[in-house]
Amino acid sequence: MPIVLAPVDKELVVIKIVSNQDIKRHLEDLGIIVGSSIRLISKNGGNVICEIKNDRVALDTETAMKIFVA
Repeated sequence: MPIVLAPVDKELVVIKIVSNQDIKRHLEDLGIIVGSSIRLISKNGGNVICEIKNDRVALDTETAMKIFVA
């Protein structure tokens, strides 16, 4: 499921990123890679704030819809 549909405050794992190489590289720079742990802190109208490796990252709806978690 895309991260925007995931429950808040639950430990999740990134299983797939569906995007072009530029966005994948940007997400990698933020620490969001396939197999990494991620926790959704809050969501507001599709925009999300996630915690990854003890850092908080804000993602817009378009980018968040490309990150699939389980």
